[in-house]
Amino acid sequence: MGKLTLTAFVTLDGVHQAPGGPEEDRGGGFEQGGWSAPYGDEDFGGFVIDVFSRVDAFLLGRRTYEIFAGYWPKVTDPANLIAAKLNSLPKYVASSSLTDPAWEGTTVIGGDLAKEVTALKERTDRELQVHGSAALARSLFALDLVDTLHLLTFPVVLGAGRRLFAEGAVPTAFRHVSGSVTGAGVAIHTYELDGRPAYGSF
Repeated sequence: MGKLTLTAFVTLDGVHQAPGGPEEDRGGGFEQGGWSAPYGDEDFGGFVIDVFSRVDAFLLGRRTYEIFAGYWPKVTDPANLIAAKLNSLPKYVASSSLTDPAWEGTTVIGGDLAKEVTALKERTDRELQVHGSAALARSLFALDLVDTLHLLTFPVVLGAGRRLFAEGAVPTAFRHVSGSVTGAGVAIHTYELDGRPAYGSF
């Protein structure tokens, strides 16, 4: 049985919305998209390559899938590991509205998310990876389906935008397993889920 890993980009104030570009997600009037772009140095690239080297299949939300599908099929350089993985490996999209995906290797899943994702994990040898996909990520956390979280925190505060862990998130404890900081100042920390929080007093 494989592991479900989630790679998420957040700001210091927890914003997860539209890290990759101004047009990525303007929902709620968000005008600050593309905030991760200035920090894409060699250290950051090395981390991303390492993550993609372990993937067997992808699980994406509809919005992230459409962003990826509009770009990565056009990248045909065989030396580009990210493109090679995304274009050749199975892609599963959790959506109730996407009916006819054009990107080769795509399957739409719907209905009982817990049952569907558990079945995908059982069919995966290494990692079933989620990238971005904030709404899907919140659902997966609520169902305790995420095994590993790669949380990349960028040194910027936006003051607006959707958060990865919003009000009402299921209380969850994590165990820190590794961490580093890129030359540009992005803090990369990897956590494994560790049940529910413990409480006490000082």
